[in-house]
Amino acid sequence: MIKHQPLHSWKVSPAEAKNIQLELRQQLRLCPPPNPLTTVAAGDVAYGRWEAKTYAGFLLFTYPDLNVLERVFAAGEVSFPYIPALLTFREAPLLLQAFGQLSRKPDLIIFDGQGIAHPRAMGIAAHLGIILDLPTIGCAKSCLVGTYENLPAFAGAKAPLLYQDQVVGMAVRTRAHGRPVFVSPGHKMDLENAVKITLALCRGYRIPEPLRQAHIFVKRLRSEEK
Repeated sequence: MIKHQPLHSWKVSPAEAKNIQLELRQQLRLCPPPNPLTTVAAGDVAYGRWEAKTYAGFLLFTYPDLNVLERVFAAGEVSFPYIPALLTFREAPLLLQAFGQLSRKPDLIIFDGQGIAHPRAMGIAAHLGIILDLPTIGCAKSCLVGTYENLPAFAGAKAPLLYQDQVVGMAVRTRAHGRPVFVSPGHKMDLENAVKITLALCRGYRIPEPLRQAHIFVKRLRSEEK
């Protein structure tokens, strides 16, 4: 079981949540991850049919060959409202419960969500990276903030994601002619390595393989809901 040090309460108002994000931003470390990486974890969340029950799961993989070592999950109800830039406060409590069931810490976590490509530079990958004190990457299917130029059609094409005159991430085409994903560093990670690792985790699909399998896992949990 993995334990973490709580940094704040999750039972807060939206205004308090924004203030927490601004305070945590001061703790962000954008730097290359330690080498070598031998394990990577991916986390995802699926909402039940009526969104009363939520399923959070983590899969732990070897890196770079991506053999599954563990699958863990937690289920429960969420209480925080759906607010796009505050999704961490809705999903993190259950994700942390699931993560705590892993038998060992991964070297890296990739999340289906944002890192610093966020209005307050505190997407779920950045936020939970600080809480867990681990290198993290955000790989989102949609763009939350910023603009980018058109991408060439080949796999591996990328374009900087600009927000308030700063590069906060990268639009990355993970397969030829496919829609891009939006990669940004979370904590203890830099943009160059976040993109490099994300592409190394792809196995022919738009979504990096660890996230794809984590998504399948939590959807299966939801489908078994009674």
